Amino acid sequence: MDATIKQATTASDALSVSGVSHRFGELKALDNVSLNVPAGSFTVLLGLNGAGKSTLFSLITRLYDNTSGSISILGHDVRREPTTALQYLGVVFQARTLDADLSLLQNLTYHAALHGLGPREGKKRAFEALDLVGLRDRADEKVRHLSGGQARRVEIARSMLHHPGLLLLDEPTVGLDVGSRESVIKIVRDLVSTHDLGVLWATHLIDEIKETDAIIVLHHGEVLYSGTVPGLREHAGVDNVSDAFRALTNQSKRPEAA
Repeated sequence: MDATIKQATTASDALSVSGVSHRFGELKALDNVSLNVPAGSFTVLLGLNGAGKSTLFSLITRLYDNTSGSISILGHDVRREPTTALQYLGVVFQARTLDADLSLLQNLTYHAALHGLGPREGKKRAFEALDLVGLRDRADEKVRHLSGGQARRVEIARSMLHHPGLLLLDEPTVGLDVGSRESVIKIVRDLVSTHDLGVLWATHLIDEIKETDAIIVLHHGEVLYSGTVPGLREHAGVDNVSDAFRALTNQSKRPEAA
């Protein structure tokens, strides 16, 4: 079943993915995936575990090489212009990646140096980023003393150090309590409006979706739908996102067998 709403690429797209497929041996992890994330938008990539969300993120970030189709960040192709494209990209991966024995400030200034920022500018941006996530007053504490939600907020701050135009977040609220989840989501939504940031938020949790979000349904490596939340419900002929997601995914084909 292919209910994808075709979206034209525009100069205002933070991310454009067109015709991307990827295999692991005989298993097709992604099958002709196309999607757009406009600048200044919160776009949800909804899919169950194993849908292909992490594979897609690995292609966008160049951890894997896309050998089919094209991927562009703010108009820069990640294969032809990887350095330029990736300088506009911020990423929060599902796995925790902070150094627990360093302070928040040390984690951020180290990362700033990797982006070519000098000590003074790196420290300035680190404090600015910690302000964004409400943790400036804990800059000198070691990461190991933070809760899971606070550590995730530091990772969001780290992703903003180089002033990206696109932010990818792969299941960022997994393992967090309800209060921490709400805090993390609010911070990212605020960044969309205050920084004109394009956000691709990968999740399997229906309750993280708002009525005004753009939504992309990914299942078994295929985009089954791309559009608005009301449009998804209307397309499926149901009253809520959960039932719409179930209706679409129950009708989709499974990936090729190994």
